[in-house]
This record gives sequence, structure tokens and C-alpha cells, in this order.
Amino acid sequence: MNSPTDLINTIIVSEKAARLTEERNQYVFHVSRNASKPQIAKAIEILFKTKVTGVRTMKMPGKIRRARTKLEGHTGEWKKAIVQLAEGERIDLA
Repeated sequence: MNSPTDLINTIIVSEKAARLTEERNQYVFHVSRNASKPQIAKAIEILFKTKVTGVRTMKMPGKIRRARTKLEGHTGEWKKAIVQLAEGERIDLA
């Protein structure tokens, strides 16, 4: 198994992620593309010392980006995980 820091890249802070945190006690993470749900849950429990009750994942497709008129490229694909924590648990983002 990979180390927890290899599986969890960053925490995503956006308006939607903030709403999920406030209303449902869910946190959104940018994770490794080959990480499985049990690996993600274990990594979050180790890194933040919390109890995870559920993990949802989704593969986010790359987007086409243009520079000037004819130069075209794309961003890479990545994986997002929404982690549900047990009631009363929190991750301090400060």
C-alpha cells in the first residue's frame, strides 16, 4: 500500500466544498488516480485522526484549453474524493 501522503494530494476548497462541509460534514480531496475507496478512507483516518464513514469518488476529465488562435492543448485527468466523516468529527482547515 502507498503511504497516505502519496494517496491524498490536496484538499479542495471551493463554494460547493464549503457547503458540503457545513451541511453534511463531508470534505472534498484531490487524490491519486489509482487510489481505491478503502485506501482513501484509511489515509484520511491516519492523516487527520478522524473516523471516516463513507467515500465517494469520481474521475474528472481533462479540459481543452486554447492559447491564442490555433494552439490547443488539454489539462490532465484527475480523481476527486468526497469523504463523509462520523458525526462530531471535524478536519481543521486553518
